[in-house]
Order: sequence, then structure tokens, then C-alpha cells
Amino acid sequence: MQLTDEQSLLINQAIDSRIFIQGRAGSGKTTAAVHWLQKLLASGVPAHQILVFTPQRTLAQPYLACMRDTITPVNSLITTMTLGGLARRMVDLFWPLISQEAGFALPNQPPHFLTLESAQYYMAHVVRPLIENEGYFESLAINRNRIYAQILDNLNKAAIVGFSIEEIGPRLKSAWVGGIEQFNIYDDVQHCAERFRQFCLAHNLLDFSLQVEIFLQHLWPSRLCREHLNQSYRHLIADNLEEDTPVTHDLLRSWLPDFESALLIADEAAGFRSFLGADVVSAFSLSVACETRLWFNQNLVNEAGIAQLKTGLQAVISQLQARGMEDAGGSTALLREALHMPDEPIKLFPSMVKWVTTQVAALIEDGVPPGEIVLLAPYMPDVLKFSLGERLDALGIPHQSHRPSRALRDEPDTQTLLTLAMLSFPNWELSAQPVNLATAFMQSIEGLDLVRAQLLVNLVFEPNSETFPLKPFETIQPQFKERITYRVGERYDRLREWLLDAAQREGQQNLDFFLSQLFGEVLSQPGFGFHNDLVRANLVSTLIESVQKFRWAMGHQKVIENGDTGREYLQMVRDGVIAAQYLHSWEERSPDAVFIAPAHTFLVSNEPVDIQFWLDIGSPSWYQRLNQPLTHPYVLSRHWKAGQVWDAEDELAAAHATLRRLTIGLLNRCRKQVFIGLSALDVRGYENRGLLIRIINEAWRRSLEEVA
Repeated sequence: MQLTDEQSLLINQAIDSRIFIQGRAGSGKTTAAVHWLQKLLASGVPAHQILVFTPQRTLAQPYLACMRDTITPVNSLITTMTLGGLARRMVDLFWPLISQEAGFALPNQPPHFLTLESAQYYMAHVVRPLIENEGYFESLAINRNRIYAQILDNLNKAAIVGFSIEEIGPRLKSAWVGGIEQFNIYDDVQHCAERFRQFCLAHNLLDFSLQVEIFLQHLWPSRLCREHLNQSYRHLIADNLEEDTPVTHDLLRSWLPDFESALLIADEAAGFRSFLGADVVSAFSLSVACETRLWFNQNLVNEAGIAQLKTGLQAVISQLQARGMEDAGGSTALLREALHMPDEPIKLFPSMVKWVTTQVAALIEDGVPPGEIVLLAPYMPDVLKFSLGERLDALGIPHQSHRPSRALRDEPDTQTLLTLAMLSFPNWELSAQPVNLATAFMQSIEGLDLVRAQLLVNLVFEPNSETFPLKPFETIQPQFKERITYRVGERYDRLREWLLDAAQREGQQNLDFFLSQLFGEVLSQPGFGFHNDLVRANLVSTLIESVQKFRWAMGHQKVIENGDTGREYLQMVRDGVIAAQYLHSWEERSPDAVFIAPAHTFLVSNEPVDIQFWLDIGSPSWYQRLNQPLTHPYVLSRHWKAGQVWDAEDELAAAHATLRRLTIGLLNRCRKQVFIGLSALDVRGYENRGLLIRIINEAWRRSLEEVA
């Protein structure tokens, strides 16, 4: 491909250089880095000596794609790694050397690495008795899974920012300006975090925070570990540094002198993962450790209208921040070519969904590929996703969605599989609810609607039976058989017989094996609901992988007595545990389907598109922080001064900064047009008054004034 002058300048640098690149998203930085990787390989550098470091695995996909298209010696591949991946590898490799020094009670036994899901499970085991028996968090009215997740988030913040876990509570208390009862909550948080850490040390359990702490405190200073890493990796490419954590930047700063070459890349006006500990200031401080610094200023994505829209929105946001007038600069006439809003005001939320899907259909009819269209909202709630999907299906438009923070229990297919599993594992002593079983039958059996599924359950399900709780279809009276239909009855009997056979083999298989066989032998076959449905197959694959990793994390050592891993997993899903991140769900975005996702999910996928739809823009979720009463991403950072309080002015400034990053980040990844989906009333019937509406309306008004 033809390189820009800025990209060519990088490729012409000496191969033993340490280079820092910065620029806006869409300026060609990652493309240039991929060509730098090709230059390293062409110069004779073995691929296995090249380390690609990113804040999350999905961001390494361009480099892996490059390797798939490059001929290299057999068994020679680049290594892609995150801080968590590096920490886990090194702890696993050098475990015998540091296990006792790190304070583990069983240093001669292997470690058990926890996923996000299994860490929440063990956190629940530690914290649940404190809540139920000692009144912890009694003044909070939030789901328990949020309590577990926020305590883990505090532990992770301590690890990636670089302070002791004993400082979590005092840091949070020092910034609080409200009632004294919040101090008690922070004390509870501190005690729970310490109890969980003690539990992990007693049972050789390593969550993300403990892996990182052990690596940084015990292994990175070790000469043996450093020599191993230096012999393994001689060339570094670190991309998206602005989305990485302070301790990652510390690590790279210390490691840079040992590499033969290093290419560091950071986006300007980014930092979308700040709520996860991303530190933009720390990222750009790495530039002083490099001999060469390059700026990529040319935008290779935006057409003229989108570029002007960015200018207009930035001007309005700056006005809000400075509380004064600011000229947008340049012509705003092009803005109207890139920004599209309904011709007439839309009052109701369903009407907004109808307008959006109608516009999508018109775009596709005009030749826009479906894969070049994304529908974005701050969090993409179920009702919005369902409404969009239903309308797009009616219009015959393919679509797919990705919501990585969605809890497993919220997925109908997950509920279907786990409900059927209850029938085949009677020793769990968990009875399936009739309404859930009816839904499971409807999802599993092709041609069965919810009304007939409920009738079927009423006729065949005996939850208190001492034997298998499902009766054969032949036991139903003839008039009901005809209503349900014999074809459905035949499929029901096939499913029932398979579940009965599995129940008779209970104890001989694990839950992940059971789910794999259930899907492969029954649900994916003709006549059943998962047949030829790749989307549902992917979700089943994710569930099976989740169960498998949970079982591995539980290990052979029984940390919790009398706990069947399958039953414990089901209970964890019922508690609302969020699914861990699975790479294939990011990799398999179809070029032939409209993409529906939360705005932040689209941003970190780092792929530009032609058309964006911004939905539910009246929601304050576009810029307000999540309500997290047990943690605080700004206070638990390196840039918050000890003793400084967090007040309303800080909250407002953070909201404006978030809105600027989010809107400009989205526009940096848009080529042609942005469609605004807005309605006077939101999905709950409340009036839409969000800040983003005001900003877009003001930018639109300025463009109209210029025309007039």
C-alpha cells in the first residue's frame, strides 16, 4: 500500500532506534507500526524475539493479521502480551522461587490463577458471610454482584497504580465530602479487600491484582527473571499506551534500555479506559525515554464534513468548560453534510428506533455495506438492543451485537442451557422454575412458541417427582397433543431422552462436557433451535469456555468444601457475575452485518466505519460516571493529591472531559456521516435533557446561522 510521508518517515528510521509516535486515532500509526514489524522481519529478526505489548489482547489483532500474511520460519511467531498475561506467565514459570517469599501458605503446591468470574466467586465466598451475619454494607441498596466486583476493582486499582491494598479505604475516605455513614462503607471495603487477600494467600489463589503485585514486587527485580525476558525478547512494539496503566508504563520505562529496538505508540485525545486505570499522562511521559519522537497529524479517516463536525463539537464543549464564547474557527457549512437528525421532532422512544432503522435500510439500499454501519449507545440496554434487532429483522437487515460487560444470566441462551442442566444434575437439588423451563423449551425446540411451551411444561413437568421430572409426550391427553403438534412432541421426546440418559450418568461428567454434548448431539441438530445459528453457537462456545476456566480455577484442591463446581458455577451466574472477556467475540465481527454495541466497546475495537448512529443521546450516561459507591477511578489514581476532596466541580469537569474524549474518539473513527437518534422522552418516559443534546443542537444552530 502507498504510505504517507509520516509513515515513510518512521520506516526510514534505523532499525536499532527507540521511537515514540503520537497522533490522533485515524492518522495511520498502527498501520505504520505493522510496516515496522514487517521491516524487522525482513531484516532477519526472528519473529519470536519480537514482543507486541497492548492494554488488551484484541488490540494486537493487526499485528497477528500481519503475521498470517507473512512467510516466517516454522515455529517462529511474534508474542502478543498484556501486563496481566506477562505477570501470569512469569509467576507460573518462577513459582517455586517466589511462592514462599510472597507469603503463600502452600508454597510447594501449584498456583491457581483466577479469571474475572472465579475471582468474583471466591470474593462472594469471603464477603457473603460478612453481609449476612455482621451487617456489612447494610446501608447500600445495590446487587451483591456489584459489591463483589467493586471490591475487586479496588484491589486491581491498587496493583496497577502501585499502592498498597491497605491504602484503599483511607484514600477513598480522604476524598469524601458527604455523610459520615459512607466512612463505614469504606471501612467495610477495606476489611473485605484484606480478608480476600488473606484467603487467596491461604489457598494459592491468584486474582489479577495479586499476579501483578507478585510480578512487580518479587519477579521484576529478580536478575533471573530479567535475564529470561531479555533473552526471549529483543524488539518491542507497544501500541495504545494511552489505554494502559501506570505500572505498565513504569515497567516499559525500566525495560526500554534492554531492547535492541522499541516502537511506542500513543493516541492523543484518548484514554477511554480511564475507569479501568488507564493513565494518559504516564503514557506520554515515556516519550523522554526514546531518542526519536514522531507526530502523526494527517487524518486518513475523516471526510471534510466529519472533520468540521469535530471542530464544531470541540468548540461547544470548550465553551461549556470555559463558560465563555469560543469561535469554532473555519466554515461550519460542511458540518450539515456529515450530521443528520430527524426532520421533525420525535417524541417517543419507539419512534426514534423506527427512524433509525429506516435510515439504515435507506443507506444499505443506496449501496452502503452493512458492515460499515454501527449503532451506538452509552450502554446499549436490553430494550434498545431488542427493539433495534426486531426492526432490523423485519427489514431483512443482518446485524450482530457485542456487549462485553453483559452478565451471563442476562443471555437467554445461557439460561436455556443451564435450566436444562438442572434436570440432568438432580444432586444439585436445584429445581428448574416452570417459566424458565418453558422459555428453555421455546429456545431449544424449533417451531415451538411460548404459549405452547408453557402448556407443554404444565403437562409434562413434575418438579417434586422422586424420579426424572419430565414425563414422555405420550402421557399427554390427545387433545393437547394436537395443540402442541406431534412434530414438536417428537423433538421434545428426543431432548427428554437425552437429558434422562445424562441424568443417569450424573457424576461421570463435568458441566462443560455436558453442555458441549448437549449442544453437539441435540440442540445443533435439525429441528432444534440452535441449528445453523452461528451467533448462538458462539455464545454457547463462550459459556462452555467460561465453565471450563471456572473448573480449572477451582483446581483439584477443594478450597470450598462440599462444592460441586457445576452447581457453584450456576449459583454464580444466578448472582449476576459478569462474563470474562473472550477474544473470539471481538474477532468475529461480520463485514456483512450492522454492528450494535456500546460506544466504548466500539472505540476500543479501533476500527473505523463509514456511518455511525448515536442513539439515546439524551442519556447522561454519555458522560456521567457509573454509580460506584465502593470505589472511585479518579481518587484511586496517581494524579489525585492525598487529602484533596472530590466535589461537584470535579465531577462536572470529569463529565466534560469524558464527553470530549468520547465524541472526538467516535468521530476520529468515522469516515462520512453521523446520524443522531433522539426523542423527547426516553425509554422510561422521562424527558431527555442530556448534555450531549445541547452540544449537538448548539453546533447545528451555528451551522444554520452561517448559512443564513
